[in-house]
Amino acid sequence: MGAMRTAGSARRMAAVAAVGLVLLAGCGGSGGGERGDGKGDGAGKGARPGGPARGAPATTHLTHIPEVGAALRSRIPADSRQVVAVYGDGVNSADATVVLYEKGAKGWDQKGRWAAHNGRRGWTVNHHEGDKRSPVGVFTLTDAGGVLADPGAKLPYTHSAAFTPPSYWSKNTRHDFDYVVAINYNRVKGTSPLDPARPQGQSKGGGVWLHMDHGSGTSACVSVPKSGMQALLRALDPARKPVVVMGDKAHLAA
Repeated sequence: MGAMRTAGSARRMAAVAAVGLVLLAGCGGSGGGERGDGKGDGAGKGARPGGPARGAPATTHLTHIPEVGAALRSRIPADSRQVVAVYGDGVNSADATVVLYEKGAKGWDQKGRWAAHNGRRGWTVNHHEGDKRSPVGVFTLTDAGGVLADPGAKLPYTHSAAFTPPSYWSKNTRHDFDYVVAINYNRVKGTSPLDPARPQGQSKGGGVWLHMDHGSGTSACVSVPKSGMQALLRALDPARKPVVVMGDKAHLAA
């Protein structure tokens, strides 16, 4: 019996350690957490007017996702009917706009739009652990979770206090992981966002999520106001094969 208790304790300790590694190496594997600049309270700044879709002929019945060029457009799966587009202001900027598009019988329609942030140093096409940049690309969205209870998500949702950031992170980041959607960059899709597996190796970073905004740049994640995260969680539907298309405007348009 003593041996069984010891084995059980070892497994629990290993599970707790794995969760800690996810958070410490989360949002791109910085090892330093989402240390904001003291601005914001974790609830974000709310939606901002204007943004990347200015000049588009309409926000409904669009043939293509606005300002996404052929290179990335070709990587959107043919059966995907939901796209979260992350329009970074510039290659070295932490400011972005997130727009949700859904495809109907007549084309793509804009369903939501929010001010957002990305990696504090901007964007990269060759993301690696600790570079403080968000990866450019098209990634599927299959799994969600958070500290808070499921708000009505259609994606599988892991409700766990294990998402809570470490106590030594900045106070303004305490609610960053109240809601998260895992971006399938260097992770095993179909598992909890807390799964620490990195199929391409630790050096390529991982733990890149959509999560709640604290008012400034992240380590690699994309952060959205609470209202935006709730809307995304309630809208993203596995049956619609949702993906995120993300990058700075120049890389998106290529």
